[in-house]
Amino acid sequence: MSHSKSLQASAWWTPSVHADRRPILMARNRIEAAVRGYLAGADFVLVDPPGLQRSPGNETHLHAFGTQMIGNDGVGEPMYLHTSPEFTMKKLLAAGETRIASLGHVWRNRERSALHHPEFTMLEWYRAGEAYDAIIADCVALLRLAAQTTGVAMLRYKSFECDPFAEPERLSMVDAFARYAGIDLFASMDADGVTDGDVLAQQMLELGMAVPIDRSWSYLFSLILTDKVEPQLGMGRITVLDRYPAAEAALARRASDDRRVSERFELYACGVELANGFDELTDADEQRTRFIAEMAEKERIYGERYPIDEDFLAALALMPEASGVALGFDRLVMLATAAPRIEAVLWAPVAQ
Repeated sequence: MSHSKSLQASAWWTPSVHADRRPILMARNRIEAAVRGYLAGADFVLVDPPGLQRSPGNETHLHAFGTQMIGNDGVGEPMYLHTSPEFTMKKLLAAGETRIASLGHVWRNRERSALHHPEFTMLEWYRAGEAYDAIIADCVALLRLAAQTTGVAMLRYKSFECDPFAEPERLSMVDAFARYAGIDLFASMDADGVTDGDVLAQQMLELGMAVPIDRSWSYLFSLILTDKVEPQLGMGRITVLDRYPAAEAALARRASDDRRVSERFELYACGVELANGFDELTDADEQRTRFIAEMAEKERIYGERYPIDEDFLAALALMPEASGVALGFDRLVMLATAAPRIEAVLWAPVAQ
């Protein structure tokens, strides 16, 4: 690394830069204290999952940081920094905990932008025996709490605004694709949720959209979601994007009224995704099948795969029905302080 690049990456520690950044960092601390107060008031037990894991998660497009755990015999064992505390927290649900939360660091490789950082803070919580409407209500309450804590009436990102106190919009993924992209998602799925990338590609061509060489359904779905749908969400009020296609919800339970979709939601404000939640899947056999499929797709696209956490699958047999969600705490602070980039709300950004 050049000397000039090192100085540029480390500029956050210079007194003048820190003085400019400090008001937002203090707001971050106030929001964190308010969040912890909310969790305590709702009888959540705060847990502290370890970052070091044998499996970092088994989703196709999540990329982990790998390392080695070296034993007293000097022999190394592959390990990873977790991309989410989910596996550990579900093991705690299996152990008998019923309402748990974690506020801590997670790591994701290949992710850096105004909204992405390789190490960031995730707020994750679970309610055993409760449907995910309760988790959605938690999310809305926390957005309102962040705004109240910083004394703002609107959440802001760039030129976009969202009133967190307005009644949230609840929108299914199928309806969102129809409204914002003119795409009929169900036309590219069979009754069991099996997808057909060629059908989706044909719809894109008919609408004049560019279709890439990779015509896998999942890739095209993500492309349309990112380009056409997400920028429209959370404008003026919170959007709860609900009922994800089953193929895009590896850890969620299928909807009881339609096997094509699962009980997964994401929450948006100002076009920014803030939270991702589920009614959790507790069928170990189905979970294993989904993980195997996800890792096969990961190897096809990226040439790598991660091990499956066998302890996690074993724990699912004991895990109660539950709902859970992960919320990007740094992004919440960004919107409550109108910060333009995620580095602005981090006490010490990772050097580039």
